[in-house]
Amino acid sequence: MSQTASNPYRLPRSVLPSAYRLRLDVDLDAATFVGTVEIDVEIVDSVSVIALNAVELDVSAAIVRANGVETTSEPAILDDKFETATFSFKEPLPTGRATVFLDFTGILNDQLRGFYRSTFVDVDGNEHVIATTQFESTDARRAFPCWDDPALKATYQVTLIIPADLEAFSNAAAMSSTLASDGRREVCFAQTMIMSTYLVAFIVGPFEASAVTMVAGTPVRVVYPVGKGHLVEWAMEVAIYALEFFADYFAIAYPGDKVDLVAIPDFAQGAMENLGCVTFRETELLIDPATASHAELERVALVVNHELAHMWFGDLVTMRWWDDLWLNESFAEYMGYLGAAEATRFKTVWTEFAIATKAGARTQDQLPTTHPIVADVPDVESISLNLDAITYNKGAAALQQLVAWVGADAFFKGVEAYFTAHAFGNTELADFLEAIERSSGRDLGSWSKAWLETAGVSTIEAVLEVADGIIASATLKQSAPAEHPTLRPHRLRVGLFDLAGRRLTRRRSVEVDINGIDGAVTPIPELAGERMPDLVLPNDQDLTYCKTRLDQRSLATLRRHLRDLDDELARALAWGTLWDMTRDAELRARDYIAISLDNIEPETDASTLESLIACTERAVDGFSDPGHRPTVRALLAQASREHMARAQPGGDPQLLWTTTFIRSARSLADVAWVLGLLAGTKRLEGLVIDFDLRWTAVKALATIGAADDELIKAELQLDSTHEGQRQAAAARAALPLMAAKREAWNAVIHDGAPSFTMKRAIARGFHRPDQERVLSAFVQPFFDSLMPVWESHDSEEAISIAQWMYPHAVITQEVVDATDAALAQDLPGPIRRTLLESQDAIKRALRAQAFDGAGRA
Repeated sequence: MSQTASNPYRLPRSVLPSAYRLRLDVDLDAATFVGTVEIDVEIVDSVSVIALNAVELDVSAAIVRANGVETTSEPAILDDKFETATFSFKEPLPTGRATVFLDFTGILNDQLRGFYRSTFVDVDGNEHVIATTQFESTDARRAFPCWDDPALKATYQVTLIIPADLEAFSNAAAMSSTLASDGRREVCFAQTMIMSTYLVAFIVGPFEASAVTMVAGTPVRVVYPVGKGHLVEWAMEVAIYALEFFADYFAIAYPGDKVDLVAIPDFAQGAMENLGCVTFRETELLIDPATASHAELERVALVVNHELAHMWFGDLVTMRWWDDLWLNESFAEYMGYLGAAEATRFKTVWTEFAIATKAGARTQDQLPTTHPIVADVPDVESISLNLDAITYNKGAAALQQLVAWVGADAFFKGVEAYFTAHAFGNTELADFLEAIERSSGRDLGSWSKAWLETAGVSTIEAVLEVADGIIASATLKQSAPAEHPTLRPHRLRVGLFDLAGRRLTRRRSVEVDINGIDGAVTPIPELAGERMPDLVLPNDQDLTYCKTRLDQRSLATLRRHLRDLDDELARALAWGTLWDMTRDAELRARDYIAISLDNIEPETDASTLESLIACTERAVDGFSDPGHRPTVRALLAQASREHMARAQPGGDPQLLWTTTFIRSARSLADVAWVLGLLAGTKRLEGLVIDFDLRWTAVKALATIGAADDELIKAELQLDSTHEGQRQAAAARAALPLMAAKREAWNAVIHDGAPSFTMKRAIARGFHRPDQERVLSAFVQPFFDSLMPVWESHDSEEAISIAQWMYPHAVITQEVVDATDAALAQDLPGPIRRTLLESQDAIKRALRAQAFDGAGRA
């Protein structure tokens, strides 16, 4: 726990806020705002200095009214490092209730955080400007002076002065809208419930709103940029069912007075759980059910469920400080899947959880920078670094295991008690554990230390002694890496599967408890005397979080019969094991690719198929021996073309296999087909050739030099939206030409691009497989640019640029060595972490390539 007394990034507790009354006059043309704030406070200790958080604001002297007397401070002293505004008074202020009055001005930045300005182009080609907020983790201080700490909760009453032809939204319902004499409009919102600063939101722009639906007394609607009302139906349907489900499941009503789901065209994250004013990247919310793929619909369902679960986990009950961020994000991630499974049509999302969410956790957990789920957060910069797959994915997986460990009924009884005891307050780990211990009767101290307070992923494998085809004895062997040697308690199932004709079917599944203290070897006496199965699956039904390893008989069975495994979740677990083995250089990339292409056809669920294709492409591009890569890529192209031709017209698999074929096309005939798709001379029955697919083709052709700037310009004329401009920039960056790479490099590194999102798009186009020769020229310049970028950008953008522009596509020992040389220097912590993680990916790829090139097993 990062203590306030010793942490300069946290404010003293001598003055505590209880209510904010915030008034903002927003000028979209000038990209500025003028504000006043009145803050009701409790002066706990008689002090002559008050400190608030503020950055990128001009702040007036403070006026404090206490006991009917007003006292004015000296001019504010601003500290950019610790992001504070300090106000000194000639005499100590009296203890008790008081009100602080401040005037301030600020800018609408273009960094997608704080109070920022964004533009979008409507369906008629008209450009519009909006102003919106994104305050998590510590960016409310960029919009108004405040005690920007999750533990310092207060109520908020917001008033926005805006152009009369625009709309405004905030956390609470609008109480009044008054037209002023200057043609501007004043919109006053109701007071919110008590909540943390990072959950405050206000939005101004040309928005419209869907019709309101009442859900258990709460008005719910979707807010969207003008002209996109035809895309709200699916989000509304999901939100209605999700709110009903969570209110019933938690046995506590939704805490706000309304729910607006707001689509933002330019948004850094997927979504943000602002109470009552949940903001989403537009593509994560607005969707046409008639044309969207199953995977796209499922994605929206998961994101909406995740964010609405936050209304309880995070908004109603909030972590005391960011080292308990998992109390928000792990729960919302787990509950998002649970809600989607229980309250939408997507009953098999737990398969997606196994194959993508847990795989992401295992990947992050094997990095040199992995950390416990409950992580130490000493400063502001460390917060964003922990918004990662450990906090989200592994945390959710640990909760899934906890449900299995204590039982579902006891778990959710404990969750209900947790909400009841801490509603509108702040909590930490001990508070949550106490509630679950009381409901389950289990001591969770050792469970917590093993699962939440240590890092790393353990590996579990079944060890069988067999005589005459009969299992004489069976044990589960648990191991852990030397860097993180914790052996954890697990409740899991071991599945036995038999091959009968062309079906691989579960014979039985045995539940096993592994003790966390002496859990290296755990006997399974129930299996003694069983006939040896064709497949032993150590984590059948996916109750726990671990890597698994297969015995040789099971591995041989999967090579030929993975497609015949008749349980979808069991197949997902088998796929995960094979991918982990490939990443760990225990299964050759060429063998993984062959197994994948031979067994992938039964996978028709779009989310699962998309994840498996991504792994196969990664095996080709990163893990295969470079000398053998043209062969395996040709196999992927051939298989993709066959699958897309056989796929049901208009279905998700058809689209996924088409995009895979486009990315893998290298032969003259294959490239000609892709060019024909763009020209309209090649078609597939049912395939919708929209801008997303067209830009995928343009970028793929650019990567291999089969497209030029003229083709990119022609495509941009068809799609001149902001998204089209970003896609065109990414395509130009993908060209295997030094001039194109230099232009892209300057746009990202030297601020040649006009916005954060444009830089991100260009960076994504810059790194391309099979361009090692041209990209090698940018290896040393990348390392030379690290500190200049850090010193000339705010920390979040500098971290992003370092992550984007690391030479990921140049998989050589020289990159490893250059990274070591950079790490030997004195670097900021976030940059050091970025380099360590990126280097680890190169090292892993080199090991896998060497193993793949050593020949067949």
